[in-house]
Amino acid sequence: MKRLLQYLFRKPVIWLANKFSSRPQSRLVFSALSQLQEDILNNKKEKGLLLSCTPENARFVIFSDQHKGGGDAADDFVPAADNYHKALTWYYGEGYTLVNLGDCEELWESTPSQVIAQHRLSLLEEAKFLQQKRYYRIFGNHDLEWNYVIPRNQFLKPIFGNSLKVYEGLLVEIPYNKNLYRLLLTHGHQGDRHSDGNAFSKWFVAAIWTPAQRFLDIRINTVSDSFDLVDLHNIVLYEWTLQQPRTILVTGHTHKPVFASLDHIDRLTKQLERAVQEQHTELAARLQADLAKRQAEYAGKQIVKTMARPAYFNTGCCCFSDGDITGLEISEGFIRLIKWEGGERKVLEESPLYYLFEQL
Repeated sequence: MKRLLQYLFRKPVIWLANKFSSRPQSRLVFSALSQLQEDILNNKKEKGLLLSCTPENARFVIFSDQHKGGGDAADDFVPAADNYHKALTWYYGEGYTLVNLGDCEELWESTPSQVIAQHRLSLLEEAKFLQQKRYYRIFGNHDLEWNYVIPRNQFLKPIFGNSLKVYEGLLVEIPYNKNLYRLLLTHGHQGDRHSDGNAFSKWFVAAIWTPAQRFLDIRINTVSDSFDLVDLHNIVLYEWTLQQPRTILVTGHTHKPVFASLDHIDRLTKQLERAVQEQHTELAARLQADLAKRQAEYAGKQIVKTMARPAYFNTGCCCFSDGDITGLEISEGFIRLIKWEGGERKVLEESPLYYLFEQL
């Protein structure tokens, strides 16, 4: 019976999903992000928390998009799991606060019970940070169910305990040179009608669409699989910051690292051009290898736009096919784009916070 129902309904449901899913619209994205920021500033703690720190004592590591699945061939997190564990062990020992920026679990393809059973070790490693009051969790569109009390209590509470909260965003205020600067941290799916917009649409995705997708074995391509849309989404998120004085936006969602409003592929390209011009042969060879590796992951990239104002950052993801993970660190007065490769931490980009603030 199940196979018959899958045969009858799978194609029309996919058609409907594709028809009503839309490209990010600036109006919707801007409205959703502005409303989130306003809600946090107005102390609506169910939406997110307002944190304050100085540049010197800020100490965060921000990861997103692990997409922990059911452990099968479709589980994109499996190749990165060991790497992720080593990274968490290092950050825990170094006193970092862990921010998980959404799509931590892949609940569109796997049930919560499957994910918990398969990746209990990773979740327990994250829970160690919460026990030290060094953990914040944001929901994304693929783990939207954690926005609701019943599934959160049923599946996450046994691991994380009663103190776990899941938010739509965090707002970090940092004073510098007699001004107050803000970092808005959120998953970045805002403005996607398929998973955002109003209470009903969010409930529909969590309660109706996701179970239907599991039952019908539907794997709709995520934003990260549509490369022109990836760049378009990053550009729209960046453009929101142009309307926000002294504000930096940090998201995930697209799986594509962005540092200071310039995506990593474009930055590698510029570095390679400079190395060739200056005849740095060994450096050029290393950059060429890195560039080829990332271009393969983002083959089909269509839109290129250099974004000059350094107000937008993207963590990338923790589910690259080669097991690498990327994220952002904020510590010692710096913000860094980092990659963990084979259990080793590498700094890809870094900038003093004061430099960014002065550019804003």
